[in-house]
Amino acid sequence: CPPPPSARFADVTVKAYAPETKLYYICDSGYDRRSGKSLRIQCKSDQQGAYWVYNKIECIDEKILLSTAPMMELEFTQKPEIKTMSPAPQKQENLSEFAPKGFCGPPKTFPHASLSMDRSYYVGQVLHFKCQSGYDKRFPISGNSTCTKENGMIIWTPFDMRCTSDS
Repeated sequence: CPPPPSARFADVTVKAYAPETKLYYICDSGYDRRSGKSLRIQCKSDQQGAYWVYNKIECIDEKILLSTAPMMELEFTQKPEIKTMSPAPQKQENLSEFAPKGFCGPPKTFPHASLSMDRSYYVGQVLHFKCQSGYDKRFPISGNSTCTKENGMIIWTPFDMRCTSDS
């Protein structure tokens, strides 16, 4: 999709991600990615539904990373894993009640890591615009835009939303 639309005094949120969406985690300040571990995740879809594919994401305290102390494996229990026979990256079930069928819900959180804001969006992605604190929606108030393919072109559907303050 082309760069997403923007609205003055509004923030963009995503409650569900289209299949093929790739997101990246970044380690918080003072932490670094464990060598050989990817911080990329991807939304995939098959007959059983949509799910995130995660590698074991680890952000380790730089002091520990630089020491010779043994490193602990982190346990993640937020979402159950689908067991696979191959050594492929682990699949995570999509248990979000907010995600429409065929879409991945919000990705899980990991200790000392946050999602990068630099994202690519795919056809079907819906963005939700919400006025920032201190601003109110004014008519018209449609705050959604969807990446669609129309007449061979990939575009974001128009949305009419104004965020204003009384001052």
